[in-house]
Amino acid sequence: MPRRPQAVLDLGLVRDLTLPHLDSAYSLARWMLGSEQDAADIVHTAFLRAARYIHTYAGGNARAWWLSIVRNCCLATFSARSAQHVSLDDADTNGMADLAADTREEPEEQLHLSQSAALVAEELQRLLPEYREVLVLREIEDCSYREMADILSIPIGTVMSRLARARSQLRKSLTRNAESTQP
Repeated sequence: MPRRPQAVLDLGLVRDLTLPHLDSAYSLARWMLGSEQDAADIVHTAFLRAARYIHTYAGGNARAWWLSIVRNCCLATFSARSAQHVSLDDADTNGMADLAADTREEPEEQLHLSQSAALVAEELQRLLPEYREVLVLREIEDCSYREMADILSIPIGTVMSRLARARSQLRKSLTRNAESTQP
């Protein structure tokens, strides 16, 4: 039986490890960067990086390994831009509005849900990146605390602390917003 080159085997392994989690990788990058195009570029870059460094994969949770590569690529992009905060683009708001519209409620209820989803997306984007990423990983990507700790390379206690602070800040900003719109 002819032996396949190592590079072909490694690319197959990278594909097997990353493709099941491609949607999560894209979603994380989109929330971190605020742009669909930037997210697509980052996921591509992360795939190439994963292929290049597949020899460092020590087994275990492939999702955490892959999402940590995507996160690190996003952070590298932040550094390159020298930006502290990225604004939410309209596509992200529309994506949350689409989720709200799927409830098949009355038009008034759909409008309310769509506006609420847009408000949550806007307030989520205003959080510091370290708080936004834990909320996205937990609430949108449904990562466990262990996966989040592995992805972020921080202790579980720090994950829990950041998540509590992020939820508190988001709750306060949404409450403040609701109070300011009351007659």
